[in-house]
Amino acid sequence: MTGGLRDILSPSRLTHIVDVGASRSCGDWPYTAMLNAGLCHLTGFEPGPEALLELQRTRGPNESYLPYALGDGTPQTLQVCPPPGGMTSLLEPDPTTQGLFTLFDPFGKVIERLPIQTHRLDDIGEIEHLDLLKIDIQGGELAVFQNGREKLAEAVAVQTEVSFITLYRDQPSFGDVDLELRSQGFVPHCIPNAVKRWVIGDFVVGGSPSRPLNQILETDIVYVRNFFDPDAMTAEQLKHLAMISHHCYGSFDLAFRCVQLLQARGAVGTASAQRYLDIYRRAVRHKSALWRAQNGATRLKHRLRASAAKWTRSPGRGR
Repeated sequence: MTGGLRDILSPSRLTHIVDVGASRSCGDWPYTAMLNAGLCHLTGFEPGPEALLELQRTRGPNESYLPYALGDGTPQTLQVCPPPGGMTSLLEPDPTTQGLFTLFDPFGKVIERLPIQTHRLDDIGEIEHLDLLKIDIQGGELAVFQNGREKLAEAVAVQTEVSFITLYRDQPSFGDVDLELRSQGFVPHCIPNAVKRWVIGDFVVGGSPSRPLNQILETDIVYVRNFFDPDAMTAEQLKHLAMISHHCYGSFDLAFRCVQLLQARGAVGTASAQRYLDIYRRAVRHKSALWRAQNGATRLKHRLRASAAKWTRSPGRGR
């Protein structure tokens, strides 16, 4: 299943992915399956010495990592926040907004300020191609987009964190990021993970101070090259958009559309669309079987726990 789509498309090179803020502490990456299957090359940016060392120590054959902090190319100050460092940013935390979300108190205080030189994405010579940009740098994303327009002209997808409520001073909002990416020819495609919600103030829901109600805070959002204007994309771009849509996000409809467009151009074989549908059906069956197995294991675990609890409560037990 992992190599079938590539066989249909026959792109001229591996899909090139750039990850800005590539720490493994964030869990699995959306491109993990592609990377493990040898279908892409990853260039990661991680200016933190310890995180960079860990990435370099465990990297695979199609991975390279650079120690640069991306931005507008000027010297700046890194605001270091307490471990695990999720609030560390080039921007200063905003005490007004963070003060309304009191659960940030332990993590949003600056404990150290370090001078750091930022680099423009367009100036990074190590990046020869860019198909998917994944970025999460706590409010600094817009500066990377604005200073990476030449590199991003080739890209077909961007996954970025966006903030509905800004937690840093002078932080660009979701609207600012959306306007910039649209101006570069991208359109919103999907929200791959849950939208983060946060409880306002010290209100407590059901005895749990960390349980949110409705206030949305931030999320990751995926933008793709405007497929409503496919003539603006080369055949190679369509091929990599199909690979990313299929393998990273399960957007089989978008991948199928790309294959159809390529077939109409004569850039792939005449039966490619049908071949892709066969691949899709196998992928769905595989995922369904995996879900059933995982769901069955979870249900069995609950039954065993319930039986064990009932057994320990039975009259006469423990005498």
